Amino acid sequence: MQQMMKQAQKMQQQLAAAQAELAEAELTGTAGGGLVTVTISGAGEVRAIKIDPKAVDPEDVETLEDLVLAAVHNAHDEVRKLTEEKMGPVTGGMGGLGLPGF
Repeated sequence: MQQMMKQAQKMQQQLAAAQAELAEAELTGTAGGGLVTVTISGAGEVRAIKIDPKAVDPEDVETLEDLVLAAVHNAHDEVRKLTEEKMGPVTGGMGGLGLPGF
């Protein structure tokens, strides 16, 4: 029983360390060959959006909206990959730990 408690504590410490790493990470998503770039934290917070002036066409706002949305989705995919990379070894494939889903 004591061994199981030690293992649980160790896993808790590893989980906390992985979560801290994720919170500090910044990932980037792009769309349109780099015309739109989104920077996002490992916790999923959008921190910056950069739009190349070439992407701005007053006659075609819909395309720019689509590029921004695609860049945000791409950035969230990067967060998901990093989360799996950092948390996978700690959780050993266990689900339901209350981690954010993107």
